Amino acid sequence: MKLRLRLASISWLLWLAIAPAHARVTLLLEEPYSYDGAFAGTGHAAVYLSSVCAETPVVLRRCAPGELGAVISRYDGIAGRDWIAVPLIPYLYAVNEAENVPLSADSKLVDFLRDQYRRNHLESVAPDGPDGEPPSGRWIELVGAEYRRSIYGFQLDTTEEQDDALIRKYNSAPNRFRFNLVTHNCADFARNLINTYYPKMLHRSLVGDLGVTTPKHIAQLFVRYGQHHPELHLTSFVIPQVPGSIRRSGPVRGVVESVVRAKKYMVPLLVLHPVITGALVAAAADNARFNPAHNVMIFEPSQDLEPPLGAEQRRVYQSWLDALKRPVAEGNPWSEATWQQLQADSVPRLDGSGNPLLQIRDGDETVDLGLSRNNILTASAPPELTESILVLRLREELKKGGSPKGSGRDVENDWKLLQQVLAARHRKTETVDARLTAATSTSP
Repeated sequence: MKLRLRLASISWLLWLAIAPAHARVTLLLEEPYSYDGAFAGTGHAAVYLSSVCAETPVVLRRCAPGELGAVISRYDGIAGRDWIAVPLIPYLYAVNEAENVPLSADSKLVDFLRDQYRRNHLESVAPDGPDGEPPSGRWIELVGAEYRRSIYGFQLDTTEEQDDALIRKYNSAPNRFRFNLVTHNCADFARNLINTYYPKMLHRSLVGDLGVTTPKHIAQLFVRYGQHHPELHLTSFVIPQVPGSIRRSGPVRGVVESVVRAKKYMVPLLVLHPVITGALVAAAADNARFNPAHNVMIFEPSQDLEPPLGAEQRRVYQSWLDALKRPVAEGNPWSEATWQQLQADSVPRLDGSGNPLLQIRDGDETVDLGLSRNNILTASAPPELTESILVLRLREELKKGGSPKGSGRDVENDWKLLQQVLAARHRKTETVDARLTAATSTSP
């Protein structure tokens, strides 16, 4: 009995020592896309709490063992609320489990996954339209963020006491619509929430952002604070945008940085107000020096953080992929253009385990094309179609420029999957050839 009590005491002390390290606050710096990417380029900010979960989209609680925490963010005009909380994996990928994440996505699949999750979990803040159709509005930003943009994460340790204080504060305070682009935007919400943990850490930039809180500026301050407090174990990572046909997101910038980069603004300013222009350029320089991709690890939903793919690794895999171009094309009736048309005509579905798939017409038949690692090798689609998914994914992961697109382990796993699919295609060809030979030898 004494030995059992002693072991229990040791386990309890170990748990006390380890538990605080598992509680973390993460500032999510999300790259801009669509109109934001074309004009302002400031992106979006949200906060991920590893030990705080969503009882409902507007009620927080401490996470149970095995839960991954929640992302809390402010968007314009969602059910009259100031903030909404969504579990991490659905927020990133619009599926319930990491194993269900698709390897590639187009807009049709993303719309389907978002609506499926909304119907099951977000009806309280995004109810059906009058005819049962998905409602319009910004609720779509709450789920599947990774299909539209890459996201950087900057993480610091917290304590249970800090998490509990935040839960009490946000559950008891009024959660009413406050969004204002200048004074109460998404970055203001993230700034105020993180300052609950570490007071006065984050603030507006009166010069670099003209007094507006921007995601990039508070990320810069967050990293600076973590570097000055090594005991909080600053961690930086990137969550790459899911490969597919959706347009890639762009670099995130501050207000003045965006103005300085736009010739349509700077040329008139330089002519009319050269002194002001010089001040703007100087202010933008400090913001531009912060590179969120510097020394980041790669976040992958089903494994630990990994280092990004190295230049030499990229060259090796690219040479292998180039060497496969002709063998993959030979005997494959689906060119890239044909595949894109098949994808456009497909019907997205979920299998019994929640894995996404596409129902595709193959002649007179309908086949299921698996899209996750769980079902891509077991669905009924011919291997030639599965090859298209993996080749396009590898091409995206091996591209240069922009934010890191994958880790060495990610690319290695995708390459192994492609080899398995090519082997299945080879076996299929051998089987067809054997049947033809047998038919020929027995024919009169």
